[in-house]
Amino acid sequence: MPRTPDISVVINNYNYGSFLPRAIDTALAQRDVRAEIVVVDDGSTDDSHAVIAGYGDRIRPVLKPNGGQASAINAGVAASTAPLVAFLDADDWWAPDKLSAVVSAFRQAPRAGLVYHRLQPSLSDGTPAFRAIPRSLCSGDLSRRLVRSGGRWPYPMTSSLSVRRSAWDDAGAIPDRFRISADAWLTGVVPFVTEVVALPEALGFYRIHNNTWFRQQDDRQMLARRMAHWAATADVTNAFLAERGQSGRLRVTDHLDYQAAALRLGHEGHPGLPRLLWLALTTPGEPNPLRRLRETQRLVSGLRHPVPDSPQTRDAT
Repeated sequence: MPRTPDISVVINNYNYGSFLPRAIDTALAQRDVRAEIVVVDDGSTDDSHAVIAGYGDRIRPVLKPNGGQASAINAGVAASTAPLVAFLDADDWWAPDKLSAVVSAFRQAPRAGLVYHRLQPSLSDGTPAFRAIPRSLCSGDLSRRLVRSGGRWPYPMTSSLSVRRSAWDDAGAIPDRFRISADAWLTGVVPFVTEVVALPEALGFYRIHNNTWFRQQDDRQMLARRMAHWAATADVTNAFLAERGQSGRLRVTDHLDYQAAALRLGHEGHPGLPRLLWLALTTPGEPNPLRRLRETQRLVSGLRHPVPDSPQTRDAT
């Protein structure tokens, strides 16, 4: 009988057929670990199905109608079998020892249900775009930090996240409202049900392109999208906590990035500069005091410049 894999890999894909082979290849090339590769296609209209078919029985395909990233990840977890699950976006890729490091971390920390590591932001040709993220790392019980910071912390991205299946089951499947940025459930809710382990190595690569969350420069539309996402994440997290009878609630007034965006966009009810600077200097969302000071300096510098209009707005004028 075949042995149960140590870890399942869930790759979620939507119209990233040009990027998908690199993600699959690096998942298949992992060393010193038994892994199953589940590739979920969320109703792509490009050549993704042909790419997936080309791998034959080396992967487990899940082909579904378009429903968003949350539904794709949920479908992948449902189709997987291992006691640990690692997530990989189709436009990212991994170092060859990523999974063995993650499996080892789970074995060494039996109470931890979430393990993550840094990612190296990179251009499509592999050139590093900037330093590995997140800069600061947080381990242990993060629930109080999240409550005090409005849910903000140096959050890892999807392709660095792995969960113990028991923690996934405890938190529940990702709500379908997270059509994008479904990792907000994994980084925002799962830490309320389990301890977290952070690995300092950059064991994966986060591809920088037009559709990614990190940009060289934010425009008004992107800042507004981020604000809506942070507010929705707080609402969902609070509903989760209330349903479980857990104390503590998230408030966007404590969320530094939300408040900074509100001030930059001139939204009614923004905190004003003095309050924002105090929040930046004292926020528990950044555990490193020196980085808090640097964040405050960058914040002040950014406020000196107007936020550019969205590209489509500029094109229409």
